[in-house]
Amino acid sequence: MDTSILVSKYTAIKHLISSQIRNALGSYTTKNKIQCIEYKKIPLSKGREIDKVLYISGVAFWLSKSHNQEPLEIANAIASQLLETSNGISIIRIVPPGWIYLELTHPFLATWLQNLVVGSLEPVREQGRKENLIQDPKHQISNPGRLFAMQYTHARCCSLMLLAHREGLIKLREPLLEISQAFEGIIFTEQIPWLDCNEKLCLKDPDESCLITTLVQVVDYLVCSDDGSVNWEKAGLNLSQAFANFWSKCRIWGEVKIYSLELAQARLGLVMATQSVLRFLLIEKLGSVAPVEL
Repeated sequence: MDTSILVSKYTAIKHLISSQIRNALGSYTTKNKIQCIEYKKIPLSKGREIDKVLYISGVAFWLSKSHNQEPLEIANAIASQLLETSNGISIIRIVPPGWIYLELTHPFLATWLQNLVVGSLEPVREQGRKENLIQDPKHQISNPGRLFAMQYTHARCCSLMLLAHREGLIKLREPLLEISQAFEGIIFTEQIPWLDCNEKLCLKDPDESCLITTLVQVVDYLVCSDDGSVNWEKAGLNLSQAFANFWSKCRIWGEVKIYSLELAQARLGLVMATQSVLRFLLIEKLGSVAPVEL
């Protein structure tokens, strides 16, 4: 299946990887004992590395107890099944005594980031509202300082996007209505030049990488976690801090705009992705507002 279709179906990367592991388990087992297990229950965690997006599964240890096999043997068998359906999403390797490591490829990350920029969270928002899961009253603001930091970052992203639009760096969908309405829904449909000529992300700075991994983590929280299990203020603050570090170290205008236009546009892509995720978190999870200016 084309990766763009997979990304459209699975907004959260953890959801996608979990689904692939579940399918691999279904192929591996001779009985249907674990085919219907929900993806949230499959042992899977995101690594802490900031220079790569890595997921680690200990499902082989879980299965070894019931299948009377060594974890390493099971992990290799599952990895073989995963390789058949990877679709270029991840690089798979086995780490003794039985861990399955799945490192996302740069082309897939580019597809995921692009989908985030053009509005992949919109279906999640609509589905949540249909199920009455949005604006749960138990999400009360406990730290106004954290809320302000998130709102400030969101407003900063909006101002940067508008400036880039006016200067022709990016093209937002027009007409842009009132500024307060300009960032509702899908506002961008152009392709961002995420990859270089070697099919590697052109975003190589450590602060760029950190922002990408933080975006992946927060979207995983938004889609795959029960509301009560996530501190949304902390998640939003972490994203705001990652963006602040990125913005302080990674220039968009000046020489970068003149001599490295595609890099400037890719960095603006990160700005748009951050705005999209923060807006969802502020409105749908914290029941607050996502200001476009302060």
